[in-house]
Amino acid sequence: MYKIAVIPGDGTGPEVVREALKVLETAAKKYNFKYETKIFDFGGDRYLSTGKTLEDKDIEELRGYSAILLGAIGHPEVKPGILETGILLKLRFSLDQYINLRPVKLYNAVFCPLKDKKPEDVDFVVVRENSEGLYKGMGEFKNKGTKDEVAIQISYNTRKGVERCIRYAFEYARKRNKRKKVTLCGKTNVLTFAWDLWQRTFDELAREYPDITTDYAHVDATTMWFVKNPEWFDVIVTDNMFGDIITDLGAMVQGGMGIAAGGNINPQGVSMFEPIGGSAPKYTGKNVINPLAAVCAAGMMLEILGEEEAAKAVEDAVIKVVQKKLKSLGAGKMGYSTSEVGDLVVQNL
Repeated sequence: MYKIAVIPGDGTGPEVVREALKVLETAAKKYNFKYETKIFDFGGDRYLSTGKTLEDKDIEELRGYSAILLGAIGHPEVKPGILETGILLKLRFSLDQYINLRPVKLYNAVFCPLKDKKPEDVDFVVVRENSEGLYKGMGEFKNKGTKDEVAIQISYNTRKGVERCIRYAFEYARKRNKRKKVTLCGKTNVLTFAWDLWQRTFDELAREYPDITTDYAHVDATTMWFVKNPEWFDVIVTDNMFGDIITDLGAMVQGGMGIAAGGNINPQGVSMFEPIGGSAPKYTGKNVINPLAAVCAAGMMLEILGEEEAAKAVEDAVIKVVQKKLKSLGAGKMGYSTSEVGDLVVQNL
């Protein structure tokens, strides 16, 4: 019996989560596993009415769940940074979800913006360190408000944090068993302290995985190769900031935010799964948003929970819908409503 904490969140989050839960219910019946859900109202509306984001008691309650399924966080009436820091980052840091896992997989060449690229050319995974780096929030102002003001933002990297992230990438490449290559994406020529640590740790761990090929690419070169030769990549490991940037580019390469799912992983604890496209408030309540990223997030959740057969079935159903039914992956352009796309996935399970 899996206990799933559901955070629909803001904007179109509740709409896409509804479809993901529809698919999850069907998968559970077909593949004979049981689960229960509890809805949590964390998000912009709750903050506006109570002034609260996420409290310590909320974190403690969530520790008792098998996984978290998130819709989206982001409200137009709440100043940027409040919800992201008070909910998303607090969840990731408090639950030690130190891996952000982002599959980049093309399901239909028609939706790829790159010329002549086929599904076999776009099939890689970004393993992003999710708890350190610039997102740690460390820094200070000096002489704030004056002409001599200095803003200092610290990229905080520990050997422990870097090592466990890189090791996860090597293990994932071995389990994935495709090209069996791990690429370190960084900026060793400029960010000489942090990336000296990353490179040394990467090189040391590589010796423990003789079956895995390794290489290195600067982050700017990585963005170039994503566009020119995405087929070069298998598993990419990088820090928090660079991972945040390149995964959005990866989402566009695979067809857009409507299909892009991600997992915030604690291999020994509670992981959280979400579509990466955000709350898209302009589409709220119109039943036009693409729910497939949320459906894919539920599929990732099943895989991490060990329900690999069900997870593959969900992905296969999504592939059929993307290949045979949808006119576009964009909101309002799919040829179907949000709920109808969810129904199509269910029918193909």
